[in-house]
Amino acid sequence: MGLDPGLRRLALGTLLAAYPGPVPPDWAVDLLADGLAGHTLFGTNVHDPAQLAASTAALRAGRPDVLIAIDEEGGDVTRLAHATGSPYPGNAALGAIGDVALTRRVYQSIGAELAALGITVNLAPTVDVNTADDNPVIGTRSFGADPVRVAAHSAAAVTGLQAAGVAACAKHFPGHGATVTDSHHELPTVDAPLTLLRQRDLPPFAAVVAAGARAVMTAHIRVPALTGSDPATFSRAVLVDLLRAEYGFTGVVITDALEMKGAAVAAGGVGPAAVRALAAGADLLCIGATVDAELVELVAAEIVDALTDGRLATARVEEAAGRTAELAAWTRAAVGAPTTDDTDLGYAAARRAVRVDGVLTGLDQPLVVHLHTESTIAEGRVPWGLGPHLDGVRELRVIATETDPSSLRGLAGDRPIVLVGRHLHRLPGGPELINGLAAQHAVTVVEMGWPAQWRPTGVRAFVTTYGASHANGRAAAEALGLTR
Repeated sequence: MGLDPGLRRLALGTLLAAYPGPVPPDWAVDLLADGLAGHTLFGTNVHDPAQLAASTAALRAGRPDVLIAIDEEGGDVTRLAHATGSPYPGNAALGAIGDVALTRRVYQSIGAELAALGITVNLAPTVDVNTADDNPVIGTRSFGADPVRVAAHSAAAVTGLQAAGVAACAKHFPGHGATVTDSHHELPTVDAPLTLLRQRDLPPFAAVVAAGARAVMTAHIRVPALTGSDPATFSRAVLVDLLRAEYGFTGVVITDALEMKGAAVAAGGVGPAAVRALAAGADLLCIGATVDAELVELVAAEIVDALTDGRLATARVEEAAGRTAELAAWTRAAVGAPTTDDTDLGYAAARRAVRVDGVLTGLDQPLVVHLHTESTIAEGRVPWGLGPHLDGVRELRVIATETDPSSLRGLAGDRPIVLVGRHLHRLPGGPELINGLAAQHAVTVVEMGWPAQWRPTGVRAFVTTYGASHANGRAAAEALGLTR
């Protein structure tokens, strides 16, 4: 026997799927007509603006109020500009500048670009307070380490996006900034008392709720003081008692991708994870990036089975689907002031974020050395660095652990060396290579990752960009005098 059509439609109304390639396959559109809430777009779905607009139009033909979501944070996490890097600086740069009005304008510009392409939900901003220098997944995606500053910029980002008619989704509740492991690969733990969480991690979420954020995303992290041994995504204490009852949030609770090991392993698979998330109070379940029709049907069937055997109350799933439908109605009706995207604004902002400790002189025809760094799953393989912005200057790409300082000195000769990297304080072999070079050569360092307290010894200058977007790279190259 097949699934009960009514229960299947109810279950589909809580799911945010995805599809491969630049053209929505028939199954992705057909499921929308069957009640699927919507799709998340990833870099593999984005080739160029005309193609993307055609894709969202095809999805809307499946159902006019489809939710079309994307992770467009600016900075290091971009789907629209995955081939080149974002024309906007990310949150760390905006937080370093400290101009809340600028943050609002940047996010309104991002929202205007999304709206013009037919995208209705931005899975941004990241509002985590990044208090761990070794955080492998948040870092420059955060507005900073000060809860007050992060709260102010988070509210501004939400206001800017929604002024452009795009729903904001603040993430990752109740705060991913103190973790030192990546929830894509395992279940991180934030072992802190509730009093510290209220002071450090939670203020930005209170701020975005007050600013009217239409959605909040859950974190696949374990917070023993709140969640016990479970991730927050499966915790009613987090999603209902704290977020809804205490903070007064009435919008949609969206899960982070359920295919992530922080959720799937804890639950025993994506289907069981979907049931547990709904039971805990989530409304819209992001299945993940690697999705096909079979997986969507599997998750829907698991939800229907849970409705049938009593693991899920029908009223709870109806509530979730109802909130999701309300969000879809808001996206159709949202009419902000007329706005246009302004990438020049992003480049100007990136210039304001650059910080220089030392002296930027004597950099005529340097050897520019790009230290390879692995990207996170959240970032994807997006180009970064100074390469696209250099004028007549050679760039060498190396792996720090495989590079002898003497070989770089030999290549440079009498010329200075500019070393460019991300998160250099924790890059394997990075500190040793930089210190070894600086002891016998004129070296300038460009840090395009999270600005930790570590500083190399003996360098001429240390340049911090607070991010590695295309705009950040241009700003750094200009500061060094290496562009036209």
